[in-house]
Amino acid sequence: MRISRILLSCVIAIASFVVVDVQPAQAFCGFYVAKADTSLYSQASQVVIARNGQRTILTMANDYQGAPKDFALVVPVPVILKANQVNVGDSSIIDRLDGFSAPRLVEYEDGNPCRQMRRRNEVFPTALSADSVAVPAEAQAEKLGVTVEETFSVGEYDIVILSAQESDGLETWLRQNNYQIPSGASKLLKPYIRQGLKFFVAKVNLGAYADTGFQSLRPLQIAFESPRFMLPIRLGTLNAQGEQDLLVYILSPQGQATLTNYRTVKIPSNVNIPEFVEGEFKVFYTSLFETAYAKEDREAAFLEYAWDMSNCDPCSAEPLSPDELRQAGVFWIDRPQGLGNRVFISRIHVRYTRDRFPEDLQFQETGNQELFQGRYVIRHPYRGSADCPQARRYQQQVRERQEQEAQTLAQLTGWDLDSIRRKINFLAPAAASSVDWWRPVWRQQHSVPTHSPQRQPLNWWQRLWSQ
Repeated sequence: MRISRILLSCVIAIASFVVVDVQPAQAFCGFYVAKADTSLYSQASQVVIARNGQRTILTMANDYQGAPKDFALVVPVPVILKANQVNVGDSSIIDRLDGFSAPRLVEYEDGNPCRQMRRRNEVFPTALSADSVAVPAEAQAEKLGVTVEETFSVGEYDIVILSAQESDGLETWLRQNNYQIPSGASKLLKPYIRQGLKFFVAKVNLGAYADTGFQSLRPLQIAFESPRFMLPIRLGTLNAQGEQDLLVYILSPQGQATLTNYRTVKIPSNVNIPEFVEGEFKVFYTSLFETAYAKEDREAAFLEYAWDMSNCDPCSAEPLSPDELRQAGVFWIDRPQGLGNRVFISRIHVRYTRDRFPEDLQFQETGNQELFQGRYVIRHPYRGSADCPQARRYQQQVRERQEQEAQTLAQLTGWDLDSIRRKINFLAPAAASSVDWWRPVWRQQHSVPTHSPQRQPLNWWQRLWSQ
């Protein structure tokens, strides 16, 4: 069997609370028009960590491509898991979290400059089984320094929980039991053994999988208690090709989560970009992320979203219901309504390689409830008729704004500035005033010299024309 590429890279441990000042957040009003979800990435794994105190429910999404018989998952875990600590989840819940927290494009429309400018402020509403499974003879495992701690089945998965004394012995055991792990596994397994971690090993039970009627493998969920708050990613680099995208959705009653052993930076956000990006948003965000990633020397994780899950502004998807949150692993909302039901989401995007992210991810919860989102703004100029002194000034301001949008887009994406300008529908200069040609002459005729000691009152039509 072949070990799944990234699901090797998922698991746990936590940290102490850090209380910081909470900054007020400005509401984002506008029309949501597009989002940058995981469909942007050909290879992106997703992990949901619901954490409160030392209790954690970890949901591991599955991006495995291949025959179910070739699937295998090996995850370092901090404790020996029992059958009732493992569950098969619903993939749609992870899709909901992705849609709710994805970077989004919003748009505004300028009003007629000859009228009072008004900003549009509408929001687009947007059962467990303990059946035993076959395991090798205990004597064989013991000889290799491997202990089979637990064996059980959950849904379409056969689960084995292992502990090991030596990484070479563990690698040999896996190979002898038809886990065709990549070369070099022993070296990466050794640090986990040294830390006293156990190993959660899952295969697909083909008969049970056929009975489910599902076309793809469902996510696995594990519940445990541990002071650690970590996510092992090193095993996921064994048979990975190139850079890997990992999206971590951390759900907490406290506030934002952040990495402690790598920098966590906010994705560039809240900038005006040209109108044509509406039709190229996925390409735009992919380029923006790659540019930001390179700017940080490929050694930082990016915060793409941080928000109280009871609301959103603008909403790229409806907030999750209490039932959906529970399906995502949120275990503290069963209590009566109150502060104990708060759920704060942090969406952290990590693009990693073995050389740039040599350490597993270490997280901490904080009390920081500052709201943040990857948000990109399109402002549509007013292109209707306008006949007033403000029109020319407005149109000049829009052309200057469009030029600034072009330069901003070039800086964010690395795209060629001249190519960007060619795609922009620059606002045309103001048309000549529709005032009758003779009015300026009459206005001059009837004007009163400034040195005149007495001004003659203007006739009613003169007052009209002089306006």
